Amino acid sequence: MSVPETPAGYKYAHIIGGKPAFSDSTVAIVNPATGLHLGDTPIASAKQLEDTIDSARSAFSEWSSKSYDERAHVLVEIARVVELGADDYKKLLTAEQGKPHRDALIEIMGSVYWFRETAKLRLQDTVQEDTAERTVVTQHVALGVAAAIVPWNFPILLAAWKIAPALLAGNTVIVKPSPFTPLTTLRIIADVQKVVPPGVLSVLSGDHELGPLMTAHPGIDKIAFTGSSQTGKQIIRSASYNMTRFTLELGGNDPMIILPEVDPEIMAPHIFWGAFSNNGQFCIAAKRIYIHESVYERVRDALVAYARKVVVGNGAHEGTQVGPVQNKPLFDKLRELFEDTRARGCKFALGGEFPAHSSAHGLFVPISIVDNPPEDARIVQEEQFGPIVPLLRWSDEEDVVRRANATQYGLAASVWGNDLRKARRIAGRIEAGNVWVNEIHKFGPTIPGGGHKHSGIGVENGVDGLAHWTNLQTISINKGGIAPI
Repeated sequence: MSVPETPAGYKYAHIIGGKPAFSDSTVAIVNPATGLHLGDTPIASAKQLEDTIDSARSAFSEWSSKSYDERAHVLVEIARVVELGADDYKKLLTAEQGKPHRDALIEIMGSVYWFRETAKLRLQDTVQEDTAERTVVTQHVALGVAAAIVPWNFPILLAAWKIAPALLAGNTVIVKPSPFTPLTTLRIIADVQKVVPPGVLSVLSGDHELGPLMTAHPGIDKIAFTGSSQTGKQIIRSASYNMTRFTLELGGNDPMIILPEVDPEIMAPHIFWGAFSNNGQFCIAAKRIYIHESVYERVRDALVAYARKVVVGNGAHEGTQVGPVQNKPLFDKLRELFEDTRARGCKFALGGEFPAHSSAHGLFVPISIVDNPPEDARIVQEEQFGPIVPLLRWSDEEDVVRRANATQYGLAASVWGNDLRKARRIAGRIEAGNVWVNEIHKFGPTIPGGGHKHSGIGVENGVDGLAHWTNLQTISINKGGIAPI
């Protein structure tokens, strides 16, 4: 069955050497809100991976020799093409990912913004020494062929995070979208070929076997991956055999710490969207909410009252604020987490009744809030990645900092309160790469970020992120010529 977002007769294809390519095997993509078939995407073969790497390698020399300004112009042109198609892309993104149209459009236009703003970044040469006898300069040189492995929760925005700086730095890029959400990525990369030289930006659709083939391939010079910490560790092992560079943005169990004397009514929407944006399918979502005991009950009750008013449904329907979870494996994992939380005798302040099974009604999970569970409960210790979050009491600053840091993860955190000096002090003690005070999910193409501990290796975005798409090269020049020894 086709959907209005997909033109009649349209066939999803890889892009290899600037041209569409198909495969003998395909995989069906379904709408998580309805279960309806959206389209079939090709499963790349090992031979097609070889062909794509070869074309990207062939394009690398000319592309990397262009100036920053020339490459930046291509990024701006990509942004223009995506912006022109934004309305169609948003509908397709909602259909395959599940998020509401409003959020899908924010993601599409966010990627447009990323390409335009990243195009303004530059890595400058640095003169380390300059005397009458000698000049030493460090410069950044492109790595080569990059693999951008993109997750299903923000398939377009997180692709832009990788594609834009990689291309600007002079690399050629092969994108592998998630097998759960490949459609919009395939459409966009096909559409932008008219402004990108052949082989510079390719895409391969595939199943779960394609990623390991890419990360172990000696023809890949850089891997950029966003996804689970477990998969990230597998990538590290694969990359080690070829000494492949990599940047990994992985899981998180992000604490939100709420100080005394906050206004519960003002805090409620910040907590809700901090935890439940994108239905909780967000690596930097607040996943443990530590509320000071002096305001715990009032904040909890205000949050529950706010949550009851949020509209959950099909993202294509007007007024929907939260859609379904995206895929059946996550749906089943959340069922286990709900069952474990109930089995431990934890109290739900809201929700808690998991649907008996997925159906024609889609992969919908009730928004659920757990009321002060034990610290060792799975709901506290594990990354939920769905519409369920625990609220936890605290009274002592040393204790809450210890609890916030008692995790293998270190991706993000937030601290909320009117005492900015105290909030800033606590923020500086949190073991995480991104810490916000009185805000959350604030990031941008000029702001570097990366995970601590098991939440990642490397940096994305900003000049620091751009540098991770290059090798540093030092050139030393003896101005006196070749001297006799």
